Amino acid sequence: MIEEYWKLLEENRVKTSKRRIEALFEKDETRFNRFSLVTDDFILDYSKTNIDDYAMTNLLNLAEYGSVKEKTEDMFSGKKINITENRSVLHTVLRNFKSSLVVDGLDISLKVNQSLDKALRFSENIRSGKIVSATGERFQNIINIGIGGSELGPKMVARALSQYQDGPQLYFVSNLDSSDLIDTISGLDLNNTLIIISSKSFTTVETLTNANTIKNLILSKLGPAGMKNFVAVCSAKNKALEFGVHEEKIFEFDDWVGGRFSVWGSTGLPVMLAVGADIFRDFLDGASSMDSEFRNAKPIENLPIMLALVGIWHASICKYPSRVILPYEHRLEYFSLYLQQLDMESNGKSIDREGRFISRPSTPISWGQTGTNGQHAFYQFLHQSSQVIPCEFILGANSFEENLKNEHHDQLIANCLAQSEALMTGIDSVKSPNFENESGIIPASKKMRTSNPHLFCVGNRPSTTLIYRKLTPRILGKLLALFEHRTFVEGFIWNLNSFDQWGVELGKKLAKSLTKSIKGQSSFESFSSSTIGLVKEINRFKN
Repeated sequence: MIEEYWKLLEENRVKTSKRRIEALFEKDETRFNRFSLVTDDFILDYSKTNIDDYAMTNLLNLAEYGSVKEKTEDMFSGKKINITENRSVLHTVLRNFKSSLVVDGLDISLKVNQSLDKALRFSENIRSGKIVSATGERFQNIINIGIGGSELGPKMVARALSQYQDGPQLYFVSNLDSSDLIDTISGLDLNNTLIIISSKSFTTVETLTNANTIKNLILSKLGPAGMKNFVAVCSAKNKALEFGVHEEKIFEFDDWVGGRFSVWGSTGLPVMLAVGADIFRDFLDGASSMDSEFRNAKPIENLPIMLALVGIWHASICKYPSRVILPYEHRLEYFSLYLQQLDMESNGKSIDREGRFISRPSTPISWGQTGTNGQHAFYQFLHQSSQVIPCEFILGANSFEENLKNEHHDQLIANCLAQSEALMTGIDSVKSPNFENESGIIPASKKMRTSNPHLFCVGNRPSTTLIYRKLTPRILGKLLALFEHRTFVEGFIWNLNSFDQWGVELGKKLAKSLTKSIKGQSSFESFSSSTIGLVKEINRFKN
């Protein structure tokens, strides 16, 4: 049945492919009201897309016959929807500390709340100076060593909540390149620096390599007592103990929490240390409230579902290969990177849940940067390239710097809204002697005309605009949960398993094998002549 709606959507796209978005507004004065969604904290405008009533009806049918609601409840109830790893997907429990969930006869909420309380108590004891370093000093610095979800999540959240930070100075190390670690620790007093090693398996090569290097540095100065400066966040307690981390400083999470969904629990320890327990609980509460909205709202009134359906229209029906994330909030500077991992690690797959190749394009390339910086980098491409890139604008209605609202924030809002308007309207390339006014400024109107082909902007480029009230901890939690659920809904409709990442593992395995070969511990015979040749030339450069 669902295939019928895919075909209807594809036929509709063919019929309307040359239609301009502006024409939809000219035909329907109420379009914004009907193609936008307003909730207590958000406004989602998807009217500047080429989705009409017919397309929306069939997109909603995709959600219905793709069993989005049923699969959503399967996820929240603890069914093992991660079929390739035979695991439940229950990161939502990490932020729902107000109710219980029994899975396989066990109340997992009890363990979750105990783990959260332990982490929050620890963070408050560090912040107050009750827990001190190996040298008896109050911790002044925190270095989180992790990669992927063990770095991007807490790094993004900590930056987004920087106006709330009043704890030790926070640093992040992720790259295997030694310069990442060395540049970070340069000038820091390691005596008063807390090291968080964050790795689900506690075997991640990049993380453990960096962790061992800094461990050797600290122990060479402080001896075995230096391990008082180390904390582990993992699901492999025994490996952390083998590393030397003291048991009371090991913070665990279960295998039903994927790395890219783990910031809500122990992986969020750096955030807890930076902003404190109360702020972190507000962050969790916001996400939990979005969970409730997602589960209970009708599809047409459901933010994650509607955002996902627009994404599916652009990726699978229009076949646009990428989407750009454009937050007009500087404290969200890592948000595009965070969504990049969320989208592309979750749904960057070509095999469906039944093991078949999927028949149409699925997840697009996600990329982006904060506005207005992006305007002076790649917006030229968005407006005038031969490729159409759907844009997702994200904007706060209010800033924290109220005294600068008139000088900064009002201009920021104007820039964001102007870009979505310009992408839609463009500039027509027709002969007109009156292109510029007396000041030489191009008038901001859809009636723009130019005789200069180099100034031509085709327009008709789709965008969505998501507006939130203000970037508070609660709103940030809701924002992250919204995009998590968007990703899952897209995965459900594409019939993908959004919760594994087998493609990541292949390169890791080859790297381990190749490292042995580079060190002369095994032969190169299993590798291609290209790789063998490159290693030989690199060794020549070394010598």
